[in-house]
Amino acid sequence: MSRLAKKAPSLCSDSPLDKAEVQTKLRHLSQLLRSCVGPSGRLKQVHNNIGGQVTTTSTSCVLLAAISSSHPLLNLIIQSVRSHVSRFCDCGLQAGILCISLIEASERGALRGSVAIRVYKHLLSLCDAYLHQDKCGCVVQLDFSSSQNFITLARSVVSSKPACVLTGAEQLHISTLLVKSFLLTVPCSSPGSAALGRTITMPMEGLPVLDSAVFPGVLLDLPEFITEFHTSGPLRVALFAISLAGDLPGIGDGTVEVHQGVDTDSQVVDELMKIAEQVVQDEVKLLVCQKVVHPVLQHYLRSHGVVVVERVGIRFMEPLAELTGARPVGTLHTAIPSKAYGEVKNVQLRPFGSKNLLHLHPAEQSVTCTMVLCHRNETMLNELKVACQKAEHVLRLTLREPKSLLGGGCTETHLAAYIRHQCEHNNRETASTLGCTPGEYLLGVEAFCSSLECVARALEHSHSSSIIDPTGAHHWTLQADVTPEQMQSHVCGCGLRNNYKRSCSMTEGPGFSPELPEETALRCRVLDSFTAKKNALQVAVETANIVLDVNFIIQDKN
Repeated sequence: MSRLAKKAPSLCSDSPLDKAEVQTKLRHLSQLLRSCVGPSGRLKQVHNNIGGQVTTTSTSCVLLAAISSSHPLLNLIIQSVRSHVSRFCDCGLQAGILCISLIEASERGALRGSVAIRVYKHLLSLCDAYLHQDKCGCVVQLDFSSSQNFITLARSVVSSKPACVLTGAEQLHISTLLVKSFLLTVPCSSPGSAALGRTITMPMEGLPVLDSAVFPGVLLDLPEFITEFHTSGPLRVALFAISLAGDLPGIGDGTVEVHQGVDTDSQVVDELMKIAEQVVQDEVKLLVCQKVVHPVLQHYLRSHGVVVVERVGIRFMEPLAELTGARPVGTLHTAIPSKAYGEVKNVQLRPFGSKNLLHLHPAEQSVTCTMVLCHRNETMLNELKVACQKAEHVLRLTLREPKSLLGGGCTETHLAAYIRHQCEHNNRETASTLGCTPGEYLLGVEAFCSSLECVARALEHSHSSSIIDPTGAHHWTLQADVTPEQMQSHVCGCGLRNNYKRSCSMTEGPGFSPELPEETALRCRVLDSFTAKKNALQVAVETANIVLDVNFIIQDKN
């Protein structure tokens, strides 16, 4: 019998944010996130200590999934950011940086936690109200009559992932494909409630990025020995969600009794041949199987002009059912009903490198498309695939709110300038309402604004510096070796302003002027998702308030 140990009491610690260990861990997490931000962010390699695949990334969803901490406060921050990223797919790094900056700014300013919570909550409501104003100086309305806005938005997401290693022409090409695939998944005319379609991504390693393409319909892998075939007109399709290899698990549950001298293999093949004969008799021209098809069955079907595609996997079954209208067959015990068959308009062979892909054209209007994503090696291709998934989701968010925000740190510096401008007056009344002194209120305002600016400064790498325009509050990131001649034409982070000399030398100006110039959407070089960044701001402030409100931590050490 094993020795019984007495249960150890739980460990209770107070004021966790005052502990040097917690402050060090928060600082290290902030430095990790800050170093990944932007097109010039530093890459991280994720691997475990027992070997396995090494992942090179700067993407929050990949990075945070690999981070584990023994401290509950850090886990709270990480899980909050991961929850945001799982819903909105963007601005995860910014949410984490802002959350930790708010916590650290409150501690540096010796601001009481309860006061900081009330002030942060109040300033968050000011930001939210301002972002929904018609004359907000950092919101760009998106025009669905032009694709340029959406290409800029998609390019901003893709270009912020340096592990993709894309040239300017490759970034533009991928961004254009993303917008094209997005538009193909939006139903044009659908009575009643409409549902968005889907984009299937097929990665192709070893091909140039500019070979990437988008096709309406579905593309499937073909065996290497099929190099050409000719079809015309609508084709009947049969989908099988079970194995056609004749293995016993495909037959069903129960006990199998085998009499002596009976050849089970031939019996199984005979049963499969009945299915094949019915498929040929029903004039099916394309058979797609989720699993394996028996070689004898394949030979018989192909000799009768039926194209056989096997091992497509479960991820293709639902898109194929939607595209063709077929119902996947899930049993071999009954004949295939006629209503289980589907139809495609045409089938076409598309070569990509050494592979042949079968292109299934929809018989009717479809909201399913396939993106063939090419890159030079596996590491770049994996990161590009993640970036494209993020950009696709960001584009879909514009259907809910057709807006975007200025990128390149300009939104954060603009909001900080707006908050300072709004808090110049009526400090005593606001402080009284929040239950704090005017001095504490101003300390909270400065902590909030400096934290927003900290997110913008995260774009600085390699000894670069930041400049903020006092009028429009736009943000510049300047390299250390920039010359005076280059300063004249240096544009801000979002690309709207290039009057660098005037902005950095201005000490007394006309004050904060938030209005945007005309044709802002066409002039912006970097745009951020309105919905994702607004939620990131909310998640960061709310998570920081929860952390600031924690006075005790109880840990079970058993």
